[in-house]
This record gives sequence, structure tokens and C-alpha cells, in this order.
Amino acid sequence: MPRNVSFDMGFPPLRGAVRQIILASIAIYVVILLLVSFAPPATGQQLLTYGVLNPEYIRHGWLWQFVTYAFMYVDPLDFVLSLVGVYFLGAAVEDQIGYGRFYNLFFSTTILSGAAGYALSLTHVVAQGSALGSGAAVNAILMVFYLLNRNAPIMLFPIPIQIPAKWIVIGIGAIETAYLLLYHFHILYCILLLGLGAGYLWYLVFAGRRTSLGISERFYGLRNSYYRWKRRRAARKFEVYMRKHDRTVTFDEHGNYVPPDEDTKKNGGSKSGWVN
Repeated sequence: MPRNVSFDMGFPPLRGAVRQIILASIAIYVVILLLVSFAPPATGQQLLTYGVLNPEYIRHGWLWQFVTYAFMYVDPLDFVLSLVGVYFLGAAVEDQIGYGRFYNLFFSTTILSGAAGYALSLTHVVAQGSALGSGAAVNAILMVFYLLNRNAPIMLFPIPIQIPAKWIVIGIGAIETAYLLLYHFHILYCILLLGLGAGYLWYLVFAGRRTSLGISERFYGLRNSYYRWKRRRAARKFEVYMRKHDRTVTFDEHGNYVPPDEDTKKNGGSKSGWVN
């Protein structure tokens, strides 16, 4: 896709992985609201206890919290804003990377951000408390959107101005950094910021095709250079060995053996051996 495309954040069709994630989030939030409102008080709280990401419980083996925290909400405004991000940005990203890879993006960055936040909590200095909501995944989606469309301005509905995606990423990062400082490095804001980094890593691994090809080319190039160096080195050793036995052998610049009757051939002549 051209990098200078403008994205008008109107109302994209609700379909695919975005639709399923939003419907699942709504269903779970409705259950939470009903349990908190009509069930015994401990029931709704118990569901949240099982679902939110709490480092203390993860240390006791509650590893499912690395996934479930993305579907736990209490504040209606947080719930709406998170799903708005999944809807508007997710639809554009899913159109570019596909259904399966969008699921991969959402859940892998959710888990990676949560795991990194948990690792920070082991310091017992930062990333304390508990975290909930899909904000980390939304930030990862925003980062991937920017990396896929680096020069694309976004028109945020209903604001009639276009904002470059780069500045939206910077603005979100700055706001969440301010919250991180105000709330003394609470784990929620650590995970939200880590979501931007997780989105960048996801792009490098799964969506940056040119990057992947470049890494492969460099790897095979280094491997071939190593093999050529080994062949030249072996050729030099063999020349020394043969000279000690009063015999002369010749190798070309690639380490390939040149028979004696071919020593005088010009560039147009053929050589035995091979070139890697």
C-alpha cells in the first residue's frame, strides 16, 4: 500500500477478527456488570480476581491472566475507549495483514506486554498493582498501523483535521508516560507503554517482510563468506604442504584447484572446480 495514503477514520465495516474480539469483550463486560449488580457481592469480584493481571497470583501459577486481563473492564469509559481503538485502528490493520495475523497481533502483543510487565514487577519497585483492559493490544495495533503507513495522516472522527500517524503514536506515548509518573510506575501504565514496544517487535518479526528477507540474505551471505574463507585457507595450507614435497599446485582466488595445463589459460578459458 502506498505510504502517503490518507485514512479517514469514519465507520469501517465490523467484520473478521475485529468483530469477534469486540463481541467477546462486550459479552464478558455484560457478564461482569450483571454479576456485580445482581449476584452476591463476592461473585463479581471473584471473576475480576481471576481475570485481571496480578503479579502476586501469577507467581502462584495463574498464567491465564496474561491473556484474560485484556478482556477485563470495570470503568465504562475505559471499556468504550479501548473498543473504539480496536474498531477504528484494528479494521484498517486487519485489512492489510489479514484475519489470522491480526489475531496473532492482538494476542501475542497482549501476552508479551503482560509478561514484560510481570518481569518488571519482580523488582518490587516498579510495576506493582494489577492491570486490566486491552490498552496494550490497542497501542500495539496503533504502532503496527503507523509502521505499515508511515506517512499516512489520520482524520479522527468527528474532528475535521488530519493528524500524521507518527504524531498520534508520540502523543499517546507521552500521555501514558505522564500517567506512569503520576501513578508511581503502576503496572497498568507500564504495560500500556510496553504495548507500543510489543507492536514494534511484532511488526519486525511478522509484518516486516523486507526486514525478514534482509536478515535471511545477510545470514546466507555470511555463511557463504565463511565457507569461501575456509576453502581459501585450506588451499593455502595444501600449497605449503605440497611445496614441502617439491611439488607445485595452483589454486584460484576462490580456493578452487587449477590443473597445471590450465595455468596459462586466459580469462576466456575454463577452470575446474566451482565458485560459491
